[in-house]
Amino acid sequence: MKHTYSVTGMTCDGCRYKVEHLLSEIDHVKAATVDLDKGQVNVEMDEHIPTSTLQNALKSYPKYQLTDAAPVASAISGDYVAETIEAPRSWFETYKPIVLIFAYILTVSVIAGSTVIGFDELLAMRVFMAGFFLVFSFFKMLNLDGFADSYAMYDVVARRFKSWGYLYALLELALGIAYATNFNPVLTNIVTLVVMSVSILGVLQTVLNKKVIQCACLGAVFNLPMSTVTIVEDGLMIIMSALMLAAM
Repeated sequence: MKHTYSVTGMTCDGCRYKVEHLLSEIDHVKAATVDLDKGQVNVEMDEHIPTSTLQNALKSYPKYQLTDAAPVASAISGDYVAETIEAPRSWFETYKPIVLIFAYILTVSVIAGSTVIGFDELLAMRVFMAGFFLVFSFFKMLNLDGFADSYAMYDVVARRFKSWGYLYALLELALGIAYATNFNPVLTNIVTLVVMSVSILGVLQTVLNKKVIQCACLGAVFNLPMSTVTIVEDGLMIIMSALMLAAM
């Protein structure tokens, strides 16, 4: 079942991530999605949860006040309805930003790896990883606070130390530059292997627990749900860094 509630006090993406995270931690809540423009949150639950329980989850942040959403009149019948049901988006519509980014990076990587003496797999992988880290760090930098809040919702390290979210974005940028300049390949690939292995733990835990929260991979720019796509992204970086280390 899904219910819509009004939440006052939210002013930015950081507020949105806090409210979504706090509500998603409540037992029997499957997902919490905030509509910042409307000042509302849609809560999907597997059994009824009192409004007071939801409000109590936000008690550490008194500026957030959750109440039952006021019903709105239907433009056609004049009847009052609790919420508007939106048509589900297709897989491609949901993940279009990631699909396009990967397609562009892959195209550049294939071109870079195509030499007059044959295809250079290591060069293609290095260019791909440079593009991956530079592009993904760019989107995180657009709203670093928002990314850190979102990342803390599921990453095993950022849950305990929120500052890791900021460091992670900077580390992605550093890795992108390192791959682009071919700086100390062994060290660069070892750091990538370790960091991405730790990162994927939180992703796996979230997906296996069937929690529907926002993926922080592209920062706060795109509203993408955490899914197996995120596992594939992190897993791909782990596999590539391992292959490059083995080749060296």
